Amino acid sequence: MSSVFEVCKQQHGSDLSVELLQCVSDAAEGGRDEISSGLNSFFLIYAGALVFFMQLGFAMLCAGSIREKNVKNVLLWNLLDSAGGAFGFWSIGFAFAYGGQDIDKGTTFIGDSVLVSILYSSGAQCSQLAPLMPGFVYPVCAHAFWSSNGFLSAAAAEPLWGSGVIDFAGSGPVHMCGGVAALVMAIILGPRRGRFYDDDGVELEEPKQMGPHSVTLQFLGTFALWFGWYGFNPGSSLAIASTAAGDVSSLAAVNTTLGAAAAALSGMFTSTIVDERKTGVHTWDTTAAMNGCLTGLVAVTAGCATIEPWAAFVIGIFAGWIYLAASALMLRLRIDDAVDAIPVHLFGGMWGVIATGLFTSPGRLETAFNTTENVGWFYEWARGSGNFTLLGCQLVSVLFVIGWTACIFTPFCMVLKLMNWLRIDPLEEEVGMDISRHKGPAYDMDGSAKSDAVDKLNSSRRNLMSGSGRGNIAHEESPKPEPEMQVKNNAEAESVNDA
Repeated sequence: MSSVFEVCKQQHGSDLSVELLQCVSDAAEGGRDEISSGLNSFFLIYAGALVFFMQLGFAMLCAGSIREKNVKNVLLWNLLDSAGGAFGFWSIGFAFAYGGQDIDKGTTFIGDSVLVSILYSSGAQCSQLAPLMPGFVYPVCAHAFWSSNGFLSAAAAEPLWGSGVIDFAGSGPVHMCGGVAALVMAIILGPRRGRFYDDDGVELEEPKQMGPHSVTLQFLGTFALWFGWYGFNPGSSLAIASTAAGDVSSLAAVNTTLGAAAAALSGMFTSTIVDERKTGVHTWDTTAAMNGCLTGLVAVTAGCATIEPWAAFVIGIFAGWIYLAASALMLRLRIDDAVDAIPVHLFGGMWGVIATGLFTSPGRLETAFNTTENVGWFYEWARGSGNFTLLGCQLVSVLFVIGWTACIFTPFCMVLKLMNWLRIDPLEEEVGMDISRHKGPAYDMDGSAKSDAVDKLNSSRRNLMSGSGRGNIAHEESPKPEPEMQVKNNAEAESVNDA
């Protein structure tokens, strides 16, 4: 292969001339552009792979947090979440989020291009109701926040109040969106049997503890999610081949670490202090540490590229406290959230969006967004202005995400409930989804389900099949037999409250 110099010599002669030097310079410049483009593409693929790895974290965390009789069901819907989410975002989601972007068109509610896309993004993490969330609900939020035609976007030609919303990686459109969906579903679905009420519907004095069946899986999931967050946040720079992009990505990585660490520490030690005040005994709550860590990650996601590292640590400390308060609030309101998704994602995401409006630094904002006109409220006070513009935009975005997601999800869940598609049969719920719907328990051990409940389920299915004219089923010897057909025409519940 001929060198650049040899090619240019053939075109312009061997004599040193301006044309020859310009030819060599242009070729070198073009080569650098190609290298930069390839490096940025690799960076996106690598970051996307880390984000997808977070799905393993969700699967392990959810599986460990619930009772062992529903493990297979949770693992399956995590896989189907990936499959359905990929299809939903590829088929229509990307078009709704970014289709037909044109900064000269002004503000639009959704994208309006042809229904094609090529990338499965973090929107599939918003909920386990794929492809509704990544296909429609999340894309509208993403369009509002990040499209050049979004009404909240800082990249718009005329951003909201001259500022727009600063959410670098998705505390609002990703985490808050999923948290609101989880809250709506949890309220409409109702708590697990025996959690807050007895079999007669009488409210229990204290909620029944339905703790995790595997703390090991919980920790594995937490670490996998933390690891994947280094693709989620730094990868949102979308480039790495320039000095500015490298600075943005590296700052996002540092702040991601500090936010998670501070929240884990504040969550666990605060829980310890509270328990010691109540009981006189020092205990160390693993759930407070893990979910505190995740809440810190969610909270620092919005401002990871626009805040100083000390601010990320402060945001993380408050995130740990917010998780504890929100988790206690869910119990007080009798809202059953088996994996604490609502405190982590809804309240953590809300705090992250608001905190960005408080702590955004002028220097960091200029590097990431090329502006310093409207910065964090604390920095505005330091300027002597008290300018509320950025913080006001952040508050508007919080209201938008809550309103949009709730307005779509509430009627959707109500329809499912009216059609009796939201919850399985009470007897199947007592036995567990694994035995009743997935051909046997996840673990070959005692305790997956009560044997008397399993016997009742088998009896009802034999009677059902006998009544349908399909003949009798031989009696199963095993205390955990595999079901051969469904009891009723009820769809499986796809919420965390099935656990």
